[in-house]
Amino acid sequence: MKWTERMVTVARRDDPEASLEAIYVAAGPDAPKGAVVAPPHPLYGGSLESPVVNELAYACFKQGLDSLRFNWRGVGASSGEPSGEADDADQDYAAALDQLAETVPGKLVACGYSFGAAAAVRVAASHPRVDRLILVAPPPSLISPETIIGTGKRVLAITGELDDLAPHRALETAFGGVPEVELIVLPDTDHFFARGLAELAHCVAGWLPSVSDER
Repeated sequence: MKWTERMVTVARRDDPEASLEAIYVAAGPDAPKGAVVAPPHPLYGGSLESPVVNELAYACFKQGLDSLRFNWRGVGASSGEPSGEADDADQDYAAALDQLAETVPGKLVACGYSFGAAAAVRVAASHPRVDRLILVAPPPSLISPETIIGTGKRVLAITGELDDLAPHRALETAFGGVPEVELIVLPDTDHFFARGLAELAHCVAGWLPSVSDER
C-alpha cells in the first residue's frame, strides 16, 4: 500500500462549531487497527508537522495500522486559541480518538510525543478500544503510571539518553515495577530527536505487531 496522506477535520467534543486539523493515512482498504498520534506542546511550536510525529505515523503505517495525527486547538488550521491546559488537550485527544474509532473496527494505539504523550495516557487509560500506548519523551511530571496499572494495556516508552525534559533516570523510577511498560533509552539523543529519529521508528515498528502477524 502506498503512503497517501489525506487532510481531514475532527469535530471537537466541547464545541460542535469547532474542529481540529488532522492528517489521515490509510494502511490499506480494510485495515482493522489504527493509531492516534499527538504532537508536543502547542505553545512551544508543537504541531502535526513535527518529524517525530510523522515518524510515529510512518512506523504504524509500516505495521498495517491506519493513523490520524492532529493539531491542537489554535494550531495550524485548528479552531480556537492555543492552550497548554491539560483539560483542553484531553478534549482534543479524545475527539481524535473518537473519530478514529468510527473509522477502524479493531483495537487502537494511543501515541504521543512529549506533552502529547501525557494526554495519550490520561485519555487512553480508560478507553476500551485502546490496547497499546506509545509514549515518546514523556515528561515524568505529567505522567501518572498508576493510571496504566491493571488496565491490561501494554506501553512502550522511548526517551533519549540526553533528554533533559524526559530524563531516563526519572522515567526508570516512575515506571519501575510497572510490568506493562517497556522503556527504551536511545543513545546520544535529546528531546528533539535531531539524532535517533530512524532508531525511534525502528523501535516502534519492532514493538508493534503487524496486522498480518495477528491474523
